[in-house]
Amino acid sequence: MALDQSFVGRTYPPTAPYEVGREKIREFAEAIGDANPVYTDTEAAKALGHPDVIAPPTFVFAITFQAAGQVVEDPQLGLDYSRVVHGDQKFSYTRPVRAGDRLTVTSTIETIKSLAGNDILDVRGEVYDEAGEHVVTAVTKLVARAADEEA
Repeated sequence: MALDQSFVGRTYPPTAPYEVGREKIREFAEAIGDANPVYTDTEAAKALGHPDVIAPPTFVFAITFQAAGQVVEDPQLGLDYSRVVHGDQKFSYTRPVRAGDRLTVTSTIETIKSLAGNDILDVRGEVYDEAGEHVVTAVTKLVARAADEEA
């Protein structure tokens, strides 16, 4: 059954602040195999004009995807998460995420489409710092596969 189009534009409350730590950035950079020193060395980051180490561009996925959980778990939406796969991810940065940031995410359902029985949902996560300044917009595409007809 197709998801209700009236949910397009629905915005969920901001998340609690997430404090970005140097160690989390270092661990993430190591996990993705990126040895860029701006992710681990404060002096290297400062030499490029940053106040502290910065995070790799995909670091913010962890907090935006967690925030999208409000959408996924909305019982009124009726999304069957057991059938969901991650379809795509896009980021649009105002500035890099950096150690010491306290970030909140506000999620909005941007689009709902139905294609070949699959529901395709775009969730936009707007990420702001403690001062209320925009840091990044993340768009997560979720695909809820059609239920098997034979069941």
